Amino acid sequence: MFTDTHCHLDAAEFAIDRAKVAAAAQAAGVTRIIVPAVDRASFSSVTHLCRAYPFCNPAYGIHPLFVPTAQPEDLAALREILDSGEAVAVGEIGLDRFVTPRDELRQEAFFIEQLRIAREFDLPVILHVRRAIDAVLKQLRCIPQRAGIAHAFNGSRQQADEFIRLGFKLGFGGTLTFPRATRIRELAATLPIESIVLETDAPDIPPLWLDGARNSPQELPRIAATLAELRGISVEELARATTANASQVLSHQQAG
Repeated sequence: MFTDTHCHLDAAEFAIDRAKVAAAAQAAGVTRIIVPAVDRASFSSVTHLCRAYPFCNPAYGIHPLFVPTAQPEDLAALREILDSGEAVAVGEIGLDRFVTPRDELRQEAFFIEQLRIAREFDLPVILHVRRAIDAVLKQLRCIPQRAGIAHAFNGSRQQADEFIRLGFKLGFGGTLTFPRATRIRELAATLPIESIVLETDAPDIPPLWLDGARNSPQELPRIAATLAELRGISVEELARATTANASQVLSHQQAG
């Protein structure tokens, strides 16, 4: 019924109860989870997890916050693992202009090369765009992608419309459950439903009711219920639309 388009189920936070978390998500109606790697070291853990839980699909990439320790040969490793044909996307990749200190030129170099790799393998991209939306859009215009998701979108309506024009869906999750998140709630309520996908980013970005505790993919239906209320539609209608949207972007492999 629901697709969680961004969940780090391989994270250490789930080490003690990963099987229970996965089972609870399925019991809640989450039928597909996309698990993005963040660096070369996580490629193997994401692969093993997705083979152990067939309703999970892997994405592989080097996250901008892991670029400082990344090496050029990590990009060769990315190509090698994409050759296996298991990936549904290249990600999580992008730019981060929030965390300091940072090497913006190095971030951009790895981002650009991974965009080229995504084109080479004809895969969509899962983008990290924190405080860097215009810079990311600039690179997408230079290196157009066939499709992708702007994860945890938190930009303006104009920026949202530009992502949509470039063939992207926008990811919304726990942040929209906070009444004070007025801009995100307005966007989630008014953007074309064809442009929206759901995500948890678990174990991060917990929704309001978790009070800062560890997030998990089983929260997705309740997040969806909040969005459905904002849009004035049924949860079932929202589930159908967002699942179809996710399948449209991440179509190379379906969950087993």
